[in-house]
Amino acid sequence: MEKSTIRVGLLAYGAIGHEHNQAVQNTVGLELVAVCDTNPQRVEAALQLAPQATASSLASEMLDSGLLDLVVISTPPDSHYQWAKESLLRGIHVVLEKPMALTADQCDELILLASEKDLMLVVYQNRRFDDDFVTMRQIIRSGEIGDVYHYDSFVGGYSRPCDFWHSDAEVSGGAIFDWGSHFIDQILNIIPDDVAHVSGQNHKRVWTHATNADHSNVTVTFSSGKQATFVHSDLAAARKPKFYVLGTEGAIVGDWDPAGEPAVADLPAILTVHHLDGTSRIAPLRPLEPHEFHRSIVAYINNGFPMEVNALQSRNVVAIMQAAELSALQNALPVTPVLRRS
Repeated sequence: MEKSTIRVGLLAYGAIGHEHNQAVQNTVGLELVAVCDTNPQRVEAALQLAPQATASSLASEMLDSGLLDLVVISTPPDSHYQWAKESLLRGIHVVLEKPMALTADQCDELILLASEKDLMLVVYQNRRFDDDFVTMRQIIRSGEIGDVYHYDSFVGGYSRPCDFWHSDAEVSGGAIFDWGSHFIDQILNIIPDDVAHVSGQNHKRVWTHATNADHSNVTVTFSSGKQATFVHSDLAAARKPKFYVLGTEGAIVGDWDPAGEPAVADLPAILTVHHLDGTSRIAPLRPLEPHEFHRSIVAYINNGFPMEVNALQSRNVVAIMQAAELSALQNALPVTPVLRRS
């Protein structure tokens, strides 16, 4: 094994753990050396891609093994803080799944600890690398639709939520935290202005088996006057577009691909760019190379190159979601989140 090879462990192995496993197998400089899950079948699935990896059912056993340079934590959100802290204290670089933690204070503690230990701490904001979002961001940055002042995003439909931890508010952080970890990160990546206040609203009207809200709305108002909204709904008999973006010289509408039913969120949106003269065009997708995030891990750890995603960005996403949940408890009264620039 070359000196620069980063030894990776996967803590919990579900669908996203499998995605990380595939990325590690296809990224020069990363090697999967350990996997941990309480479910033997999941461990077996991981070993099919990486038969040389050491298997474990105890997280502490894997973290104490001395095998790891980096751990990818894909446990449920309410344990992200605990396992990230345990890993950093052992001198292990950390990649966290979304959200970074359930409170901004927990995020701040982890960021400080990573800085003191001179370790990488980053959240896998994978939707930042989605083909449709990357393409839409390229169009916006080109100036084709002018200055963006209004941005709507939506995910959902009318369907019964699952019975897993995703629908348990105590574990997931709530509906706003579940998908909001993706979409609010996208909002802040498009509109980097200072945030003036946040309002949120949760509806619990139909799905009594789950504790997450059935329908959630977040509105972010920026000091510049720009606004962005995010809606996650399991009560939407008619879907809104995934993206609806207005600029001073045009607009972008991201329509859900009908070929994606029933898992419509798994396909990129169809992006239509509208111009002031009434013309429009379907924008061809311009994806990044596969596994861009994982390649950036190697470049950061081995050479100090900055990453597209950093911990502070993910921390601020958590702060905005916290503010939205607090606002929802007050019937959507505005709340000013405590955000950090450094």
